[in-house]
Amino acid sequence: MTAMKRLFLLAACLLAFSAQGFAAQEIRIGVLSDLSGATSDVGKPYAEGIMDCVKWLNEVAYVPGHSITALQVDYAYNAQQAITAYKKFVSSDHIVALQGWGTQDTEALTGFVAKDRIPTLSASYSAHLTDPKKSPYNFFIAADYSTQLRGALKFFKDSWKESRPPKLALVYPNHPYGLAPIPAGKDYAKEIGYDLVGEENVDLKALDATPQLLALKGKAPDFVWVGGTTASTAVILKDAKKLGLGATFITNIWGSDESLPKLAGEAAEGAYSLQTSVVYGADVPGMEIIKKITNGEPQMIHYIRGFASMLTMAEGLKLAAAAGKLDGPGIKAALETLRDFDPLGLTPPVSFFPDDHRPNMTAFLFKIEGGKLIKAGESTLPRKPEWLGK
Repeated sequence: MTAMKRLFLLAACLLAFSAQGFAAQEIRIGVLSDLSGATSDVGKPYAEGIMDCVKWLNEVAYVPGHSITALQVDYAYNAQQAITAYKKFVSSDHIVALQGWGTQDTEALTGFVAKDRIPTLSASYSAHLTDPKKSPYNFFIAADYSTQLRGALKFFKDSWKESRPPKLALVYPNHPYGLAPIPAGKDYAKEIGYDLVGEENVDLKALDATPQLLALKGKAPDFVWVGGTTASTAVILKDAKKLGLGATFITNIWGSDESLPKLAGEAAEGAYSLQTSVVYGADVPGMEIIKKITNGEPQMIHYIRGFASMLTMAEGLKLAAAAGKLDGPGIKAALETLRDFDPLGLTPPVSFFPDDHRPNMTAFLFKIEGGKLIKAGESTLPRKPEWLGK
């Protein structure tokens, strides 16, 4: 064999080894996104936050010696399409973790991800997903919906000055996402001294909420909890203003964002927004990274939570890789060691335990003033065992 042939053979061997090494270093995750369905108004920015975070994680080699490949599917907020996409992720794409989205599909997949041992961080903050006895492979990075609602009720009750109980009404879609925190919210409202005066359902795609709001007007609620998304919230706020329903509106985490003042106009002024992350431009370390990635273009608050969710998952991937256990059970075990993990200031610190997957118990309250989300306070509740999964 000539020297030239030996050189070519050596080069070929090196290329083959390099290719094998790269394949061994790839971490594949699935991403279920609603880019065209009923919640796409908030699903798109959340998904963009995830995907931008993946790019940054790879740029800085966050998981040493590994790269993350995010395989994204738009399932259009259809649970059956989510299940179909998930099965392909597992059988053909060989993912080791999943970034999910809505409550209906996340809860539909709970049994699948447990059986397949695929750690899942979703954007469904349903309390049902926080009990590892029932949902061992489910995680998320925000206080669960029930904790958020309890936190908001406590925040306003603590500042209530009148001798009579404050009157509360609940408006939400008849959908797993909208229904998730209602039993817990009603129980806690009664416990701390609210008078529940009404409940109404408004669909996520509603164009008119007048009948429901007329039913509430005669009951004169002091506070109205709105549990939809920004599109339906805008309809509710505009119709409430037309009817002169003089209540303080509290919108859930998906019901308010930077687009609400544009959609609802003056009707949005004074409404409170329940959130679990900072807004774009906040003075926290992670914001400098996001500003650089987005070229200083402001992003919605949902984008920031998507970014933080992927960052938290990456911390689990990094710990699992360091332990030589970069598979579903290894990633799950790594996530369950997180104690006050700081997603660069973008959300409150995150802690997971083997017997408790509630990430934290903190909710932020923002008030819409001058068309902007202005932080009005925060509420942190105790990690009560009896609240787990409820």
